[in-house]
Amino acid sequence: MSRGQRLGMLALAALGALVFGLLVFGNIGEVRPELNRIPVSEVLAGSAPAARYGNTELRIVGWYAELSGDCRGDSGGVDASVAWLQRDCPLRVLLPDQPSEQVTQAELEHGLRLAAPLGKPFPSRAQPGGPNLRLEQLVFVGHFNDPAAARCVPERAARCRNTFVVSDYTGLIR
Repeated sequence: MSRGQRLGMLALAALGALVFGLLVFGNIGEVRPELNRIPVSEVLAGSAPAARYGNTELRIVGWYAELSGDCRGDSGGVDASVAWLQRDCPLRVLLPDQPSEQVTQAELEHGLRLAAPLGKPFPSRAQPGGPNLRLEQLVFVGHFNDPAAARCVPERAARCRNTFVVSDYTGLIR
């Protein structure tokens, strides 16, 4: 074996050791929070989300649906400071599967309820009437067990605690 071949083999072995080291040491530590996404099916399965996750900031992936015009329910009661959290309409949810265009309010009520204090961080309407559906899954950032849930009427207190309070959203594809 010539000297050039030995140097080439040594360089190849050094490169392999470098890649191995990067793989081993690069995986030490916590996963970056923006990469840790929870499927909505996992959130809906099991016990109440507020009990499992508390008020930790989460990123939940699912199919977004909103029902405004055909929504039946009240505007949140007399306490305007928590109306955004306990009202029935508009109904905004995340679902594990993409709903059909003829989805009903009863079907949407089985999804994960979404709310926001100002109603701002939600997708704009795709069409003027009917349910607001998206062609891709979205990632919503937020938390359960919002402090405002303590002011909800007793009949809706559990629903308020288990509503995902959204601070931001994004698509899966960037």
